[in-house]
Amino acid sequence: MRNAIKNLLKSVGLEPELFASATEFLAHGRRDVPACLILDVRLPGISGLDLQRELNSAGIQIPIIFITAHGDIPMSVRAMKAGAVEFLTKPFRDQDLLDAIQICLGRDRARRQKEKEVSDLQSRLEGLTPRERELLPWVVSGRTNKEIAAEIGMSEITVKVQRASLMRKMQAASFADLVRMAADLRIRYTKV
Repeated sequence: MRNAIKNLLKSVGLEPELFASATEFLAHGRRDVPACLILDVRLPGISGLDLQRELNSAGIQIPIIFITAHGDIPMSVRAMKAGAVEFLTKPFRDQDLLDAIQICLGRDRARRQKEKEVSDLQSRLEGLTPRERELLPWVVSGRTNKEIAAEIGMSEITVKVQRASLMRKMQAASFADLVRMAADLRIRYTKV
């Protein structure tokens, strides 16, 4: 089955890596490219569902497609609730597997892009002065410079200057842009 899937994937220009067991997969270093994992539910040693749980616990986010000849509805529900993209029963159509793989690769690309964006935002955030970092939650809360100045004991002009510097350093083109950045960075803002 592994070789058949390998040949199918190679025929459409994909570069599969094959592993005989979950343990072998876990021991192998992963390349830093968009990927997905095609898992049989029944594997030697750790089952496919157990591997999925282990990956989730470790925070390893790789989209998973399950295939099985011995699946049932509770098993497929468990896999899907834990984040599987697809649960295919053997025999399955080649095109169904290829479609699921494309969905997985798209999701993994999007996740990787989002992680890069958040990493870039984190770098910008680290470039702020302590005072600008203190000001950020107040700014994204929608308060005026005057309100912020009164709350944190600064002059209004100082808040205005710091706010402008904060926007420039974060490379925010607008207030809405800064709010989105703060949300991506999970910065809690002070409610009005």
